[in-house]
Amino acid sequence: MYTRNHRQKGVNLDVWPGYVDALATLLIVMIFALMIFVVSQVYLSDALQGSKRGLESLEAKLREIANLLQVEQKKNVDLTETYKTTLNQLSELETKKKQMETEFSQKLSSSSMDLEQQQQLSHKAEAELTLLRQQIEELNQKLQNISGSLEVAEATATQQKIIIDDLDKKLSAALAQKVEELEKYRSEFFGKLKELLANRADIRIVGDRFVFQSEVLFPSASATLGAEGEVKLKQLAGTLQEIAAKMPKDLNWVLRIDGHTDNIPIHTDKFDSNWELSAARAISVIKFLIKEGIRPEHLAAAGFGEFYPIEKGVDGARNRRIELKLDQR
Repeated sequence: MYTRNHRQKGVNLDVWPGYVDALATLLIVMIFALMIFVVSQVYLSDALQGSKRGLESLEAKLREIANLLQVEQKKNVDLTETYKTTLNQLSELETKKKQMETEFSQKLSSSSMDLEQQQQLSHKAEAELTLLRQQIEELNQKLQNISGSLEVAEATATQQKIIIDDLDKKLSAALAQKVEELEKYRSEFFGKLKELLANRADIRIVGDRFVFQSEVLFPSASATLGAEGEVKLKQLAGTLQEIAAKMPKDLNWVLRIDGHTDNIPIHTDKFDSNWELSAARAISVIKFLIKEGIRPEHLAAAGFGEFYPIEKGVDGARNRRIELKLDQR
């Protein structure tokens, strides 16, 4: 009995460590399984997070594709409308093309009849064009010749201008010399006339003119020289001949006789106005001087009527006068 119980207790004592080992092993297995589960959960979580991110990326791309699809659909609608419009335009163009072909055929049939005439006109136009080209070439040649001649003429003109300037200077000098000579003889002429006609109130010198009052030479309202006037003019002619004999032959002098009247109107059978009376008196003096031997080419007459008075606004005798001026022609 004792042996039996003892054996049972010994069996129980020997089994317990096995149980412990089994439980430890089971615990280790469970821990290992739990670790595998945890690790797999971690990996699964990471995979789920990656899948979520991938899904979000795919959703974004899907939205982008949807937007692009909408744009493409709008483009497709626009293209469809454009296509329809183009088809309509193409149809209209086809219609116009047919119309134009019909018109062209009609014009071509009409033009074919005039082709020969057009060819003749074309030949004529070509001939005229050839002639025109020849004329243009001739004109160009003439233009070149004219241009050359113009250059020569310009060179000649430059030389001539130099010569003319030189001649102008010489002429100015010669004129100045002639003026000086004339002034010399004018002074001598007037000096001698002063001696001959001294102490007379009705004969005076005004500037470069010798002035005779009309009453000295002519009766009132007459252009016929009086006796006293002829005497004075003979003295003047003698003095003029004496001075003229001393003048150089190339000195073109002239004695100008100017007739003047007062402003009292005159109207007679011989003289219709003061102008005619003043001119007639100047001519009478010239005729008398010619008769006394003065050459006509050295004499000139002018009538001024009442329009150049010595004293303006006065009807006196001072404005009725004959003026003598020795001048250069």
